[in-house]
Amino acid sequence: MLNLFTQTGWRFLWISVLVIGLDQFTKALVLKNIELYQAIQISPFFNLTHVYNYGAAFSFLHDANGWQRWFFTVIAFTVSGFVLWWLKQTTKPHVLVPVAFSLIIGGALGNAYDRLVLGYVVDFLVLYYQQWQWPAFNIADSAICLGALLLLIDMFKNKEVKHD
Repeated sequence: MLNLFTQTGWRFLWISVLVIGLDQFTKALVLKNIELYQAIQISPFFNLTHVYNYGAAFSFLHDANGWQRWFFTVIAFTVSGFVLWWLKQTTKPHVLVPVAFSLIIGGALGNAYDRLVLGYVVDFLVLYYQQWQWPAFNIADSAICLGALLLLIDMFKNKEVKHD
């Protein structure tokens, strides 16, 4: 059993735990200290704004009749289960992809926790420029995006060269 946490991709699951912990800690701070819809300007392009997301990324399906809460929760746990199984199969030389998937698992489970307990995801990070505003997001969303970026980097870095 100990070999799973030293010789496979599971050795990076501490990243998932860190992401979940940081995500839930920051969300708790927002829930306690920032009123719903209150915006606190941090810089000319960044606000802390307390909002609820009843959908998925960029509020996708936010106005559905509530079924999306369970749908996205099931997806998060199902995908995390498959990724955990895949991480168990990876060997020690692999680093970038297991780190990426550990970030994605942490983000997915951080948001799934919100959906299960609160019925929505707490978002609070807002980037903007003049009239343009990126949809609010959180630490879990950031981890998922960083994980996806690392997967893309790995895909281009390690693509196989075919010779005819």
